Amino acid sequence: MSESILPQGAGYGVVVGIGLFFSAFMIGITALQARYTAFSPKNSEEFTSASRSVKPGLIASGIVSAWTWAATLLQSSAVAYKFGISGPWWYGAGATVQILLFAMLAAKLKLNAPYAHTWLEIINVRWGKVAHLVFMFFGLATNIIVSSMLILGGSATVTDLTGMSTIAACFLIPTGVAIYVVVGGMRSTLLCDYTHTTVLFAIILTFVFTVYATSDKIGSPKRMHDLLTAASAAAPIAGNAHGSYITMRSKNGLIFGVINIIGNFATVFQDQAYWQRAIASRPASTVKAYLLGGLAWFAIPFTFATTLGLAAVALRGTPGMKVLTPSEVSAGLPAAAAASALLGKGGAAALLVLLFLAVTSACSAELIAVSSLLTYDVYKTYINPTANEEQILRVGHAAVAVYAIVCGLAGVIFYYIGVSMGWLYTFMGVILGSGVCPIALSITWKKANKWGCIGGAVAGFVAGIVAWLVTTSTLNDGVINVVTSGGDYEMLAGNLASIGVGAIVSTVTSLIWPDDFDWSMTQAINKPRLHEVRQEKSDGDSVKKEVSDDIEGASSADSLVEDDLDPRGLDKAFKFATWASVGLFVVLILIIPLPLFFSSYIYTVGGFTGWVAVGIVWTCFSAISVVIYPLWESRNALLQITSGIYKDLFTKQSGKFVHKRSTI
Repeated sequence: MSESILPQGAGYGVVVGIGLFFSAFMIGITALQARYTAFSPKNSEEFTSASRSVKPGLIASGIVSAWTWAATLLQSSAVAYKFGISGPWWYGAGATVQILLFAMLAAKLKLNAPYAHTWLEIINVRWGKVAHLVFMFFGLATNIIVSSMLILGGSATVTDLTGMSTIAACFLIPTGVAIYVVVGGMRSTLLCDYTHTTVLFAIILTFVFTVYATSDKIGSPKRMHDLLTAASAAAPIAGNAHGSYITMRSKNGLIFGVINIIGNFATVFQDQAYWQRAIASRPASTVKAYLLGGLAWFAIPFTFATTLGLAAVALRGTPGMKVLTPSEVSAGLPAAAAASALLGKGGAAALLVLLFLAVTSACSAELIAVSSLLTYDVYKTYINPTANEEQILRVGHAAVAVYAIVCGLAGVIFYYIGVSMGWLYTFMGVILGSGVCPIALSITWKKANKWGCIGGAVAGFVAGIVAWLVTTSTLNDGVINVVTSGGDYEMLAGNLASIGVGAIVSTVTSLIWPDDFDWSMTQAINKPRLHEVRQEKSDGDSVKKEVSDDIEGASSADSLVEDDLDPRGLDKAFKFATWASVGLFVVLILIIPLPLFFSSYIYTVGGFTGWVAVGIVWTCFSAISVVIYPLWESRNALLQITSGIYKDLFTKQSGKFVHKRSTI
């Protein structure tokens, strides 16, 4: 590996300096929130679910941020480098449809379990302890794998660009994130997500316009087309039409697309981070938030990889462009190499900041997600069922800190055994895919059979591992190691067996032996009650205050039920989510890419220019959706905070928000 383009101090400066800056910034935002709004992170509901009051624009921004992993930027560019223009499409479309389809689960969540803190609470109430423990394995395994990919991808690129110690990066990256998550909770995480998303789009658009408009090395779609045509002639891609980089006819690209779709179903449907955003959102706008977030996110990997991933191919062999080994490509380094070749130290620094923001925002989502699982599904369920507010909050804070350390350890372990981000990305569906269908059925279908869904998840897990290992052994003369097991066909077999067996077993058994579950049981999870406060105390003022406080909470809960939890409205939202998400799935996965694949079409200059233009326009609209729109929908809250600050600084009045109490 060549000498790093940036000094080692730059790596520590970004990881430690920017990390601490964002921690201090978010702590300040949290303090403003606590003083000038009705929401305080000292309340466990606010800490874990942002009081279930977040508007769709901010939720969409949070979805974009949580779904923008290190892999989103690095792996998408790596598949563009390996397969050509089909790689960015299959990465973007293959990981967008899950967010779109999750809109259906989000609608059902609000309909069937509106007060749940985690998806595992629903499993526990519906199917009991055995199912709860089985699916807890899948849930926590998902979080650990996702977190490991974040840390591996982030640390590999930081090390490549700056020479910073990989081990130090593994531990320092999640440390700064843990600070502001502990202080601010879910709302702080979403606000930080918004900040990160804003910077992320700004840097991505900078790279896009540099490559396709201003760079003297490329500078236009036509020049990119010419360079990719030359690269195809010099080193044709096996399995691509005429070996070309500018065709959707890519056999290995299609295989990656299937693996990508399966693996990402697992990491969305089983990751508490996405359920948590559905829980935090206002019920009436949950579907809107997920559809908006999914469509906005697509532009990031598609446009970024079509820019830097293809630029790494176009500049291959030119001065300033490093020669990449297969292991460096698997580690996701084509984007870093292209950024350095195009813009020198400035490009490397921009990518370093971009990657750090992507990793930390996604890491914050994983920290608060695991904290919720450990708090409500381990501590409150099995250790202290009668835990009070203070105890729940304390455990939630401790869980964030502990999991930050676990993230670092997991990254170090995978690093030392030689597992890269790319390998882990294609492997995740092998062990996680079997739980996708059973979990989806648990929240959407009252006839889902308990033992069929448990059996499907376990049988699919075993089938995925067996298919993966047998295929690896068969295709590699009995040699099974990290290198041989990471091949396209090996991973494809494991992914298909895992999700296929899990889906077939859970669905068939439910059709043969259907349950008839009463959703009122899950609708009662954590539902607010009044009776707890009807008790006498010697101090009459205490009685009045306690009853008054609870009536305020109850009335707001009643208002929530009346205004946002109307079953007819939520059922209508579910139907809309179904039609919209399935329709978009068909368009993105079938109608657009498959005709281009089977036609073996090689893009002309005009066709390629149009392809790039679509990506740029989509990126601009995405930025408007998740950067400008959240500001507009939060204009009243921003005005309230500004007014409070003005009163504190320039008048004799207090700007602090005061709750209006009901009177008795």
